[in-house]
Amino acid sequence: METDKKSQTNVVRSYQRYLKLQRGFSPNTVEAYLRDLEKLLHYLQREEKTIYDVQLDDLQHFAATLHEIGIGPNSQCRILSGIRSFYRFMQLDGWRDDDPSELLENPVLGQHLPEVLSATEVDMLEASIDLSKWEGHRNKAIIEVLFSCGLRVSELVNLRLSNLYIDEQYVRVIGKGSKERLVPISPKALRELDLWFIDRNQMKIKPGEEDYVFLNRRGAHLTRVMILIMIKQQAALAGIQKTISPHTLRHSFATALLEGGADLRAIQVLLGHESIGTTEIYTHIDMSTLRQEILEHHPRNMKVKGA
Repeated sequence: METDKKSQTNVVRSYQRYLKLQRGFSPNTVEAYLRDLEKLLHYLQREEKTIYDVQLDDLQHFAATLHEIGIGPNSQCRILSGIRSFYRFMQLDGWRDDDPSELLENPVLGQHLPEVLSATEVDMLEASIDLSKWEGHRNKAIIEVLFSCGLRVSELVNLRLSNLYIDEQYVRVIGKGSKERLVPISPKALRELDLWFIDRNQMKIKPGEEDYVFLNRRGAHLTRVMILIMIKQQAALAGIQKTISPHTLRHSFATALLEGGADLRAIQVLLGHESIGTTEIYTHIDMSTLRQEILEHHPRNMKVKGA
């Protein structure tokens, strides 16, 4: 590890010379680039990673932390631009064979709310899936669980079989800060999971991965990036022009409930927002109330009720 740190320091020094001599930046600009890079280095130190083993998934999570600590969209764009510059340099100078920042997206400027999909658009997304492929039912179940339960993508990839309460129609979710919450799951999502489990039961699963709900073809649990790529591909196939991500389905879940007349505090609890996820709030909104909110106001359940 000490060797890695020394090598990492050498890379940063080389990058500093590159900015000054080859790019011709002023001392103030070079200092600004290095300050932004330092934010990534501190983040990687906490994650016990180095600049050499960083992948797109790590950079996306780093970008998410910038938002969580209150850094504005314009500043986020500047920092991420500097990160891209650094990894392009690493590739050009032979420190890495690849550029993990190539597909790293900036936050959308001037847009405070993410895109929302209607229930019809979610149906279009699911209808675009080729169910003849081995991952077809898995991908449909993923989209349905995200939309029906409002999970974060990190919560979805870490969802365990032991967290599913099929008979009670609840999912136990481990959210930010290892906080747990129970979220009702719709009959449609349970049906899609059942279809996926038929395929899953035929798989050879890696040791230690047996309890994860969603697996890749090698029998290991999925990553956030895999989910992101899949949803973007399906959106393109479905002809959906909106720029969407897994978070779009979470936001669509909340919007569908709100437009259906659900109580705002109940929605916040279901989403696991820290701002109201306190013990006091949980004592005022019990699980039977939360379940009733989804049964009465989420379009997936209203369709089942009216069938």
